[in-house]
Formats: sequence, structure tokens, C-alpha cells
Amino acid sequence: MSQANSLISIIMPAHNVAKYISESIDSVLNQTYLDWELIIVDDCSTDETISVITPFLEDTRIRLFVNDVNLGGAGSRNVAIKHARGRYVAFLDSDDLWTSYKLEKQISFMQNNNVGFSFAAHTTIDEQGNILEIINVPKKVNFKTLLKHNYIGCLTAIYDTKPYGKIYMPLVKKRQDFALWLELLKRFKYAYSLTDNLGFYRIRSGSLSRSKLDAFKYYWRVLRVVGECNVLFASYNLTCYLFIVFIKKKNVKLYNKLFIG
Repeated sequence: MSQANSLISIIMPAHNVAKYISESIDSVLNQTYLDWELIIVDDCSTDETISVITPFLEDTRIRLFVNDVNLGGAGSRNVAIKHARGRYVAFLDSDDLWTSYKLEKQISFMQNNNVGFSFAAHTTIDEQGNILEIINVPKKVNFKTLLKHNYIGCLTAIYDTKPYGKIYMPLVKKRQDFALWLELLKRFKYAYSLTDNLGFYRIRSGSLSRSKLDAFKYYWRVLRVVGECNVLFASYNLTCYLFIVFIKKKNVKLYNKLFIG
């Protein structure tokens, strides 16, 4: 298979992650699938992030771009997508990790089943890397399903640019990954999953995703703007989201039975 048909562009934004990013990059270097490029975009870090990244640039598959101004997560990912040369676009944040077989297994699944957009199960870890819980996923989701709950972990998502070209993240401060999945599902009929656990999502105290009130606000904004929901339909989907999150927190077995299958 030619490089044009097999190259995976890995999108990695970075902001003040000197403590974690070397481990994230190592999880890419340890991939059994070798035809990849890693595009790191530093978003005005004030710690030693760039110094930590620099030795890794000896591997020509890794490229670093540095923002002149702070663009946030969506803007930084879009810079990386702009510079991507691969057919496939994958996402890995600079504090998350992949299993060594992640790319090999997922690309094989996509190519063997003619899948344009895929995701997978993953495990949550704490700041020290201790395992918290496994996040299971449904076999497939479509646009309407995803409006009710974002089942797709950013670190597991891959999309194929061949059918529709590069699709960029909507410029919202939070829930930008959710917004991108909706944009993709306006084009792809379904996103299909591997039930395999392919990554580790790090939960950090004080991270953007931990501010629940803001998260609900931006979920609503994405429903209205990207999901194109009227007020009534957005209210219905937000209610579904809150209910699903409540069940997930209170009873994982019930959540898996009702929503994962």
C-alpha cells in the first residue's frame, strides 16, 4: 500500500504539559503501525513543554509548530490538521496515551470494513497514571445518537479524509471534539467502534473538562450551532445527556446495559 493511502496524521495540541507529553509521544513511538506522522502544536506554553519536545524532533516523522498567540484546543488542532499530509487523521492529546497496537488494529478495522470514521473503548487514568475505569462504547453511532451523548473519546477517533477531505474543528472553547464528530456525522452515516480498549484518558484536577457547569453550557451551544437544533430539540437532547451522565456515574452496569449493549 502506498504512503498516500496508509499515512496517519496524528494531531497533538500542547499547552503546559511538560510533565506528561514525553509519555504521550512515547506511546506514539511505540506503535506497531509505523506509517504515521505526529504533528504537535504548542499553544504558547510557559513551562518546559517545548524543551521536552525538542529531542523527539530527531525522528523526522515528528513535527512541531508553535503558535504566536494562544488559539485554544480547537484552533491548535486545526493548525495541525492544516499541515497534515496523511489520508487518515487521528487525535491524541498531550497528556493521554495509546496502547502500542492502537493504530494497527484501528486502521485494519477501518480498511477491512470500509469504515470512514471510527472510535474505540478506552480507560481513564489519574494524574499519576493509576487506572480508574474502563469506558465502553456502542458498536456504532449516528448524528442523532450523538446529539444525546458524546460516546466518542477524542483520543480514540480516526477519520478518513479520502471521501470528504479534511474536516476542521469548530472554534468553540469547550466540547470542540463533540462539535467535530457532529460535523463528521453530517457526512458519514455512522461512526463505527472497536470494543477493544485502545487508549488511556488522563483526568487532571482543574482541567477544562472538569468544569461541569461550563461543560453543559458549551454542550448546549454545540447543539444549537453545530447540531442545528431548535430550542425545543436542544432541550430534549441536553436532558437526555444529563440523564445518561447521571446513570453512568451512579450505576455503570445499568449504563452499559441501557446505552452500550
